[in-house]
Order: sequence, then structure tokens, then C-alpha cells
Amino acid sequence: MGSARIASPGNHRRRTGLLAALVLCLAVACRTPPPPPAAPPSAPPPSPPVVSAPSPAPAPVPAPVAPARPAPRVFDVAANETQLASYRVTIKDKQLGAPPPWMAQVFPERYSEAPGVFTFRGDSTRTGGAWGTCPMKERKLELVWTANTTPGKPPWRGGAGWTGQPVIVQWPDVMRHSMSKLGRRRFEKGFVEVIQGSLDGSVYFLDLRTGRATRPPIVTGNPIKGSVSLDPRAYPLLFVGQGIPQKKPIGLHVYNLITHKEVFFLSGKDKASPRRWGAFDSSGLLNRATDSYLLGGENGLFYALRLNTNFDAIKLTLKVRPEVLRYRYTPTDSAHYGIENSISVVGNLAFFADNGGTLQAIDLRTFQPVWAFPAGDDTDASIPVELEEGRPVLYTGTEVDKTGPSGKAWLRKLDGLTGQVLWERSYPCQGARTPKKVDAGVFATPLVGTGDIGDRVLFTLSRCPGFTEGLMVALDKATGEEVWRKPLDNYAWSSPTACKDEQGHTFILQGDILGTVHLLDGRTGEELDSLKLSGLIEASPAIFGDMAVLATRGQWIHGLRLR
Repeated sequence: MGSARIASPGNHRRRTGLLAALVLCLAVACRTPPPPPAAPPSAPPPSPPVVSAPSPAPAPVPAPVAPARPAPRVFDVAANETQLASYRVTIKDKQLGAPPPWMAQVFPERYSEAPGVFTFRGDSTRTGGAWGTCPMKERKLELVWTANTTPGKPPWRGGAGWTGQPVIVQWPDVMRHSMSKLGRRRFEKGFVEVIQGSLDGSVYFLDLRTGRATRPPIVTGNPIKGSVSLDPRAYPLLFVGQGIPQKKPIGLHVYNLITHKEVFFLSGKDKASPRRWGAFDSSGLLNRATDSYLLGGENGLFYALRLNTNFDAIKLTLKVRPEVLRYRYTPTDSAHYGIENSISVVGNLAFFADNGGTLQAIDLRTFQPVWAFPAGDDTDASIPVELEEGRPVLYTGTEVDKTGPSGKAWLRKLDGLTGQVLWERSYPCQGARTPKKVDAGVFATPLVGTGDIGDRVLFTLSRCPGFTEGLMVALDKATGEEVWRKPLDNYAWSSPTACKDEQGHTFILQGDILGTVHLLDGRTGEELDSLKLSGLIEASPAIFGDMAVLATRGQWIHGLRLR
């Protein structure tokens, strides 16, 4: 990418003292104590023949109290028929009956307190992908800017593939000031940055409003297929999983965004794994309550990394010293391993599926399986979770892979505490075996409706019913019955992403494989507008306010205004 001109941060001495004071204050969480209550006013001097009584002392004004944060949810569940042949938990190659107390996990109710989209589908429930409201007064899409990656090398090239969602962050002042790589933007209050992983092996940094480069790219050495993730505490800590081994060992890279230096590498070629494919297409989750990062690997392992983060906002240093827990399991009736979807979490429960179709729940306090469900085929789409009357429910869909080339994709709603099927529907799909293997079914993560579409969940199917076609269906959450359907001329892997206007109306963005973005009314499925982009769409968009960012195969990253 062409480098933008960056103003030198030198000669800002007048700002330095103020900045140092600000950083020091925030770093030690200093607070100015409230003034003591005012002393009672003196009684006026006597004035015969009238005597004035002393005025009563004013009641002290209580200090303001910050609103209480919601308590984390904890689900006490007993393990049932797990349908796993075996499982084990290890730290430093030592098998454990139970993890140490400091590794136990319960996720906060809110994933982040900062503005932005920090991981694939927004947060730990995988139900988002958008932050803020989108005006949508004209119901139109406008291409505002297009940025270029390098063209890359065949067959992957540049741009982004599946899942390929960017993260978008509005940096807090103290964090923004700490990153000298931003140049003059360090001092730009309200600055919003886009961070996009690319198939050319680099991570790109862009200004949300203009698409201009905000700092040099980070070159990882291998293609990035999945979605990067950012520390939800808004620390300058970036997690990048690689999808294809090329120039360097493949795995998970952790970068310090102050220096752009790698601070940790987790190799995908793990001797503890049941599979030798070392990709990380999964976008992980950071538990800010425990300073831990969780993700699944295509090598068949589920990881929990206690980071031991040391961030000094005065010295501008950031270090991690991870301790790695590995959860390995053996399915009962499948020899296929590999976690390509991004794990979802609510409270102490984590959910994921694998290439063989084994879907399972883990209690993160003990890292023991709670239940497992045989979905019947490869399940790569992430599994969103929401609460119904305080009880977690999941929405999941299968591919037509092992059961192909012609078969049915199964869409299901499951009870998150038991794995029981609450409803299911099947749709015919068509893949291929020659001249090369082509899978069909569900690759897009389902969109869980809220607000005005809170009664439905949306699925996007690829090569269903025909080989080149796609289908979107909105299903009633209670019954699984169709509310509306929208056939697509071209199939889609991109996940449908929703935003709401100020009146609470839901609008949906859906990209198809040949590069068209469709704008739909979430209540009816009516197509309101469409926009053709350069490149093929496999990746999913992220939305911040009135802007959506979506990368395409080839060498492009696009900024779209939602008008």
C-alpha cells in the first residue's frame, strides 16, 4: 500500500508536559478527592432586641456513584452424555484433573467498554459486528473510498477472504497518544481506525473516514484468512491468526501496536494436537476480567492463554508472558478435527464446532465438556448465542461436505445448557466432486435479530438450492418457521450484518460471491439498494456508525457510507 505522509511528532514540547500528566493520571487511576463538606455558616451577630439562631449546617453532598456493572452470569450445569470418547486438559505438557484457579474463566456481561468492533461478529456472543446507529434516511449505499493491499501471490493474492472481517476502534486518548506509529493522528481526538488482515500476509491500518493509511502495515509472512482481533480493553494489543503456511511457521501472532513488534507466537504445529494442519482461522476472545485469550485451532485444540499482560502507560511498554492451557478431545463417531469457527461465550460456557460436525459446550471454570452434539457434517460457521429468559440458546447450520456433493444443510436452534434440539429445518444444496471438490451449505454466521426483528434469526446459505445460487431465510425464533426468504442469484459466504437507525429499524448488509452488496429491510427482506464492488466477496463487513468496511478478494478494502 502507498504510504501516507505522516507528520513528525517532534517539536511538540508544549504538549509533552500536559500529555505526561494525563498519562500519569490515567495510568494510576488517580482521582481528585471531593472537597470536604462545607462548615456550618456562622450565626449572625446579635441584634437586640431580636436574637438570630444559628443556621443549620448543610447536609454533605454524597460523591457521585458510578453505575454498577452487570454481574457476570454463571450457569451451574452438570455434565451429561458428552458423546466424546475422551478429553484431557494440559499445561506445560502436564495433564490436569482440574485447571488451577487462576485459569478459571467467567466472561463479563459486556465484552468491551470502549467504542468499536473488537473481534469477529463484535463480541463474545458472536451476535454483532456493528457499533452505534446508522442514519439510513435515504436507504442507500455509497462507495466512499477504496484502499489497496498488495496484489499478493497466486493463488491467494491480496484483499481478504473468508471470514476476513476488520476490527474498528475509536481509541481512548491515552492509548492513542501512546502509539507513535500513528504520527499526527495521535493528537486527533475521536480518531477511528480500521485494522484489516489480508490474504497477502499483511495487516493494514486505515482511517475510517478516508481510507488512507494511518501507519505502516505489519507483515506476518503468511496469508491471513480469518479475522484479526483487538484487546477489548483498548490496549494496543493485536491478535492475528494465519490461514496458509508460506514464508514462515504458521500460527497465532500477538503484536504490540506501540512498536509493531511481535510479543508472542503460538505455533499451529503443536505436538499436542491431533491434526498437523496449523492454521488459525478462528478469531479469539479476550476475557478482560482474567487477562486471558481463548481460541480454537484447526489443529484440533482449544486454547486458553493467561497473558500476564504488563502495560506501562508512562514508559510506553507492553509485554505479555502467556501461560498456555490446551484442551484436547476425541469425538465418539468422527475422525475429523479442526476448529475453523470462532468460539462463542456467555458467562462460564464456551461453544464451538469442528470439521467433523461435533458441536460442544465447555464449562470454562473447569474446562470440562458439558455436552456434545453430532451435527452431521462440517460446521465452520460461528455459533451465535443469546439468552431467552436467562437461558442460553444457540443457532447453528451445517455444510454439505462429508454428506455431499448433493445433500441438505441443517439449520438448528439448540438449548445451550443441554444441547437439546429445540427445532431444526433442512434445505437442499448442491456441491461438486469434480473437477474439484466444492462444498455447499452454511458458511455465514447466522444473524440473531434484536429489537424490531427480535423474533427471528437469519441464515444465509451457499449453493442452495442450485450450484451457483444462494438463499437468505429469516426464521421464527420460537418455531423455526420461515418469516421471509430472499433468493440470491449468486451464492454467499459473507455473514449478514445488521445496523439500526435512530428509530430502531433494522437494515441488513449481505455480500454475494460476485461482489454485490445488498441492502435489505430486516423486517421484510425487501432489497432497498445494492452496490457492485471490485473483487469477489467472501469476507464479512464491520459497521461503525454510518460507515461499513468490507474487503474483497484481489487487493481491495472498501469504505461504504450507509445513507
